[in-house]
Amino acid sequence: MEEALTLHRLHFAFTITFHYLFPQLTMGLALLILVLKTLAIRTGNEHYNRSARFWARVFGINFALGVVTGIPMEFQFGTNWAQFSRAAGGVIGQTLAMEGIFTFFLESSFLGLLLFGEKKLGPRGHWFASLMVFLGSWASGYLIVATDAWMQHPVGYTMGAQGEILLASFWGLLLNPWALWQYAHTMSGSVITASFVMAAIGAYYLLSGEHESYGRTFVRVGVIAGLVASLAQLFPTGDAQGRLVTEYQPATLAAMEGLFETQPGAPLVILGQPDVVKRKLDNPLEMPEMLSMLTYRRWGAEVRGLDSFPAKDWPDGIPVVYYSYHVMVGLGTIFVAILALAGIALWRGRLYGSRALLWTLLLSCPLPYIANTAGWITAETGRQPWLIYGLMRTAAGVSPKVSAGNAWFTLIGFMGLYMVLGILFLLLVGREIAHGPEPEAQG
Repeated sequence: MEEALTLHRLHFAFTITFHYLFPQLTMGLALLILVLKTLAIRTGNEHYNRSARFWARVFGINFALGVVTGIPMEFQFGTNWAQFSRAAGGVIGQTLAMEGIFTFFLESSFLGLLLFGEKKLGPRGHWFASLMVFLGSWASGYLIVATDAWMQHPVGYTMGAQGEILLASFWGLLLNPWALWQYAHTMSGSVITASFVMAAIGAYYLLSGEHESYGRTFVRVGVIAGLVASLAQLFPTGDAQGRLVTEYQPATLAAMEGLFETQPGAPLVILGQPDVVKRKLDNPLEMPEMLSMLTYRRWGAEVRGLDSFPAKDWPDGIPVVYYSYHVMVGLGTIFVAILALAGIALWRGRLYGSRALLWTLLLSCPLPYIANTAGWITAETGRQPWLIYGLMRTAAGVSPKVSAGNAWFTLIGFMGLYMVLGILFLLLVGREIAHGPEPEAQG
């Protein structure tokens, strides 16, 4: 059974990690496309409409792959995690059903109008379609985040006579404080991804001498939006999320920071290697008392270490939690530095001619994907050994009749299928980039 549990966890981790490569771009692009359409309305410049059409095509490809890779995950609740679905379906079924019935159809319906209805809708109607795509994608993101947030910090529920978890407050579920801050943090992360992708393609056009007017627009919009989102990712959203973890999941915080011993004036670890066997951090590079200040707003505040909790309640992948958290924070800091330098150069009128900064933007394109993935690994691995924090352990949620052999078969099949889908995505997006936006009007 232990082998089957490990494989079920690996299976879901693989499918959701691959799937989230796509929504993080679509949610961020939905906002940036709306920005381009708004600029077109305000300036009357057709250049921005052509820019928006180019990104709408990229959005459409990304959206399609997101749908294809997202549907199997909901089936996995029944096939791999039947006990969890039986116990918690009355709660999470609310948000998942709303996401599928309302927000997904809102987004997909207006995406069709955005891609194919510009001539019939007219400028303002087409702008409205872009607004609806934005609202649909961001509302969809909220309902999914609210589902995960309930697993991180369950609220608004009661226990039934058979041990099932029943929804007691619909608004408590939707307005879970964990969901509000996790959503803000997630969406700023998606805007960072879209901003870097847009700026990277703009940098590519400028470096290659192709579609230079579009390259300048893409770089400008990407750098400005990315800088705002990167700052929001650190504060207030990242700070607030960290304080929620401190209050409700202190063992997770200890794992994230490699804090094995409770101590007042706890340091913030910049670098180090956690040794779980010896319960210490090797070669630490620390900022004295900074963790206490960030978490409790007092330099000498006591921060609970892993020694405050039974070993059975420790996250079962402490090194994974520690390293993924530090990768996320480290890359977030790098994003602020890169985009601040690019923003200064943009303000001074030097960015478009700076090959060093353009190459930096181009080569940085994969980094937000890594940072977002590391962030979700931190959250989901840090919650362990709980599937629903404090209510259901992960081992209690699996499907007891699905063997390790069944899990291996489907996992290998998914890996092969997703590899094909990944290659298809790269080919389709690569073709769009090579083709480029529509030529600028002559005269």
